[in-house]
This record gives sequence, C-alpha cells and structure tokens, in this order.
Amino acid sequence: MADIPLGCYTIKSHGAQIARLHMYDWIILVLLAVIDGLLNIIEPFHRFVGKDMMTDLRYPLQGNTVPFWAVPVIGIVLPCAIFGGIYFKKKNFYDLHHGILGILYSVLITAVITDAIKDGVGRPRPDFFWRCFPDGKDLYDNVTTGVLCHGEKSVIKEGHKSFPSGHASWSFAGLGFLTWYLTGKIAVFDRKGHIAKLCIIVLPLLTAALVAVSRVDDYWHHWQDVFAGAIIGLTVASFCYLQFFPYPFDADGLWPYAYNTLQLAEAGIAANSFSVRPTEEMVEEG
Repeated sequence: MADIPLGCYTIKSHGAQIARLHMYDWIILVLLAVIDGLLNIIEPFHRFVGKDMMTDLRYPLQGNTVPFWAVPVIGIVLPCAIFGGIYFKKKNFYDLHHGILGILYSVLITAVITDAIKDGVGRPRPDFFWRCFPDGKDLYDNVTTGVLCHGEKSVIKEGHKSFPSGHASWSFAGLGFLTWYLTGKIAVFDRKGHIAKLCIIVLPLLTAALVAVSRVDDYWHHWQDVFAGAIIGLTVASFCYLQFFPYPFDADGLWPYAYNTLQLAEAGIAANSFSVRPTEEMVEEG
C-alpha cells in the first residue's frame, strides 16, 4: 500500500470535521437500527401450514452451530478490527470512518430488508413440526387440515421466519464488504499476476458461505433461504462499498473518494502556490 503523500489524517486532526460532515448519515443509521428492532418485535405472517405439508417440516429442532451473537462479531467486529489496524499503520481517518460507516450501512440495510421479507413471507422453518407440536402429538383442523399448534408462542413465532436467512444475509453483507475493501487495499487487480492475492479475498467469502451452510445443517433454513440471503447481503455490500470507495481495479482504488478528492485539492493548491511564486530572475527583470 502506498504511503500517504501529503500528511496524515488522524482522529485528532480530522475526526470532528468528518463526523460533522456525516452527521445525518449516522442519524439515519440509528434509525435503521430502530426499524430493524421493530421488525423483530412484530408478529410475522403466519402462512397456512397443512397436514400434507408437514412431511418436509419434520426435521429435528436443535441449537445453532453459529449462535446469533457470533454473527455481528464475524460480520462487523472482525472487519472493523482490520480497518482499525490499517488506520494505525497509515493514519488515514477518512479510510477508517468510511470503512466503518459503510459496513454498518451494509449490515443494517441488509437486516431491514431481510427482516421485512421474513415478516411478510412467513415461511415455516424445516423444524416447524416440533415448534408447533413439541410433544410430538400433532393436531389439525378438521375442515382446512391446518395445524393447531400448542407449542410455546415465541418458538412458533420464530418458526415462521425461514425466508430469507438472516445469518446468511448478515454474514455476506459484512464479509462481502470486507472482501471489496481488501481487494482494493492489496491491489488484487494490479495486472502483475500475483494470483495468491485471490486467496486472501476468498477467505471472507468462504467464512460467510460456511456460516450460511450451517443454517441448512442445523435445519433452521431451507437452501433457498440461504441462497436468497447471500444474494441480498452481497448486493447491498457492493452498493455500500461503491458509495464510499472507487472500484478496486481503479487507479485510485486504494482510498475512499473523499480522501482522493482531498489529495487532489491539496496537490493543486501546492502546485498553484509554487507556480505563482516569483522567481529571482523575474524580480531582477522587473
């Protein structure tokens, strides 16, 4: 990575300035978090589940290979730690701020989309039978053959949130953003043929894929749920990254747009200052 040519931009020197500039972005970010919280509180649509549908919904009810608390650690905390490491090495607060803001937007926009679809679709999970009938004694309506659940209400509620997978969408939103970020930082597409760099940027995507696959293995999701979640997460991550950073194969793909613009401005000022400074020869001729 190239050194910063025109000085350092630290939290102390530029932190307050950048924070004020993006104040409304941070406010909207908090609003997104509140909206996602509300989407998790409301009752999802209870899609009709009939007796003949239970054949595909009798998978065992079990715990999570990747617990819920681990997803933000993997998808947010880990990438932010990498952003912080690069900041302490290069002292570029524009990069740190835009990296953190970008990944938080990526994850929270993805979360709102995912949870809104979950509530609207109400698809039953593969283990819905045991959520509905924890004692194994199934009961159905005599007319519609619809299920008459007698399980715990909160467990049944969670059972109607299969599509799409939140674990998959969150993981790909965070680690997908990190993949874009690392691709730019290590100049994967510098046309020098160092294909080993691809191994580095594949690791975040592989981690996200393994998290997603675990949801199918745990019988919490159908494969379509995981696939849709991954697509949502990657798509949002791409938009959010490109909102702050150039394409990784761009000549200025190392740092955010804001930093590149500032560098050009400062370089222009320095050049203009030098060009208008009178030389000794000009003074003597005058």
